[in-house]
Amino acid sequence: MNNNMKYFAKINVLTMKVSKIIVADENFKESLLDSDFWIETSINTRGGIHYEDNSNIQSQDQSKALRKNFAGIGYTYDQTRDVFISPKPYNSWTLNETTCLWDPPVVKPDDGQNYSWNESTTTWDLLE
Repeated sequence: MNNNMKYFAKINVLTMKVSKIIVADENFKESLLDSDFWIETSINTRGGIHYEDNSNIQSQDQSKALRKNFAGIGYTYDQTRDVFISPKPYNSWTLNETTCLWDPPVVKPDDGQNYSWNESTTTWDLLE
């Protein structure tokens, strides 16, 4: 990607939901005349941490972390916090105020096996 190109999320001003993501030069915003607005988002930011391109290696320069999370279609832009928040995956999960990611009420086992969340029992079920 050209260094002058950035990712932008289109935000509906009534719902504050992301409806579109594009890659463009920052100057493109000046040519728009619609009721929605565009805000920059970083494809390498997750949970408030900036990562090197295409990796899980944290960047040395964390000033690049932008709005806690990369925006996605259907995400909410929280103007007060200046962050993007994904749709809530389950009713029992709560928003982590530090990362702006959703946390389950029970920590997922970290034993190398595959699990899926069971909302009816609020537990992690082992996948066979």
